Amino acid sequence: MLELDHLEVRHGLLPAVRDVSLSVEQGETLALVGANGAGKSSLLRAVAGSYPVTAGAITCDGTDVTTLPAYARLRRGIALVPEGRKLFREMTVQENLLVAMSCGRPGPWNIERVVDAFPLLAPLLQRVAGNLSGGEQQAAAIGRALVTNPTVLLLDEVSLGLAPVAVDDVYRSLRAVLGGGTTVVLVEQNLDRALQIADRMVCMLEGQVVLSSPTEDVTHQQVTEAYFGLRRQAGHDPAQAGRTGSPS
Repeated sequence: MLELDHLEVRHGLLPAVRDVSLSVEQGETLALVGANGAGKSSLLRAVAGSYPVTAGAITCDGTDVTTLPAYARLRRGIALVPEGRKLFREMTVQENLLVAMSCGRPGPWNIERVVDAFPLLAPLLQRVAGNLSGGEQQAAAIGRALVTNPTVLLLDEVSLGLAPVAVDDVYRSLRAVLGGGTTVVLVEQNLDRALQIADRMVCMLEGQVVLSSPTEDVTHQQVTEAYFGLRRQAGHDPAQAGRTGSPS
């Protein structure tokens, strides 16, 4: 469903994503982990079209979208929930959802289905988004992406800045999304959460993939070592690690 081929992204002269190649199968949930500055958010924004690509290619459902603007990628089925949520703060929750629906594609996701998946939004539809709690805003932001009816849903830092109880609520509702066949790429700092919810784990370090493995085949220690660069120090080949555990 999503394929990155030797992708490179730069911020000025600074390389943020370096020669990343990976594939995500239809219906797969891939967790992208790594320290701050590892390139995770830059990778997601490049896929969504928010950042230009310096080199390489992005293919979604067999179509090369590398040069398409963000709005055209949305209509191809790529939706991003950005870090910090970025809701239209002066609009109501319902207005946020309606704006997204007008830009998206026809499909099964609508406001009613979003409210079914995220019941906490039911009494909040007429509330101004800027007045919501962090967990409520995150639910609204995910709902805003879902009503565009994506084939690939990009979630950046789902639990960042949220209270534990809010994280529990968001992840409980997310399970309805993950069970519906949508392909998901999830950036998550909480390693335990990522291991519980994802089919496959990819760890980035300094813009490169240093570990890629099905979650059932990787240990917490292996991910931690990759996260802090200990695998590289021990002589592991990051390029080879990026090729392991590719989807069958």
